[in-house]
Amino acid sequence: MPFLQAIAIFAAGLAAGTINTVVGSGTLITFPTLLAFGYPPVLANVSNNVGLVPGVASGVHGYRAELKGQRRRIIRLGSASACGGLLGAILLLVLPADAFQAIVPALIGIAVVMVIIQPRLARWMARRQVTRSAAAAGDADPLPEPLGRPGTPGTPGDADYGTGAAPGAAGGSAASPARGTAAGTARTEGATAVGVLSPADASRGADAVGGPVLWFLVFCAGVYGGYFGAAQGVLLIGMLGIAFADTLQRINAVKNVLAGLVNGLAAIVFIALTHIDWRVAGLIAAGSILGGQIGARIGRRLPPWAMRLLIVCVGVAALIKLLA
Repeated sequence: MPFLQAIAIFAAGLAAGTINTVVGSGTLITFPTLLAFGYPPVLANVSNNVGLVPGVASGVHGYRAELKGQRRRIIRLGSASACGGLLGAILLLVLPADAFQAIVPALIGIAVVMVIIQPRLARWMARRQVTRSAAAAGDADPLPEPLGRPGTPGTPGDADYGTGAAPGAAGGSAASPARGTAAGTARTEGATAVGVLSPADASRGADAVGGPVLWFLVFCAGVYGGYFGAAQGVLLIGMLGIAFADTLQRINAVKNVLAGLVNGLAAIVFIALTHIDWRVAGLIAAGSILGGQIGARIGRRLPPWAMRLLIVCVGVAALIKLLA
């Protein structure tokens, strides 16, 4: 492998590890990079998956403070992610390679669209959390939960999950409803939803794990993640943010665990049943481990629009290459 190619793959792994920890979609950096160097799509996908697993684990470790008190939630939803990830990985190996090559452009296109609409989704979730906090403070009836039972305390930050409180600030500040409204409406991309929940919200939602609808949707996200995986994190954050009255930092921490389960189990299947390019996997792993720590420490301070623009540009470039 040429030296410059190795540097490029390592750098892609570094960027992907950072992005995966903050929000997801890191595969839209590494996968197109491997395609650009001439790797077959299926080999690129499985080698990329194996390489990104250590980076996801690094990100989970960086968010360990936000995972406190979420064991029951992780066990319940983790079972859905594990089952879905195994099924998705098996589908990738059982279905013909031509089928994967045919569907990859659509999957990348869907992932790019999800990245683009993510800020709007995040602003909607922030407003929803503010409404819940105000309703709880006024002794109003709680709002209905479309995907599960009411949520838990404390998770990530901005409209893009590219900014916000540092790890360890789970739960944010115990802001009053008025203060939470001002801080959490998220009218701009950099606005943060941390701290919009009142203490009453936090204590009431501490044991929420979600209902069967949320379990099924997380399972479906796991199937997608095991099969391809780009923007799996965006899907998970959207689902969990709607289901739980929790801060975005804590939701992001759970997202990292669920995505890690999917990637890890899929990697085991790939290692056992198919060929892996270990040079590629090793370079991506080395970069993603470092990137996972960067994402956990400073990734959310980066301009959200810059991260999104990078992902969209790389994804569009991959689409052009695949469709040309």
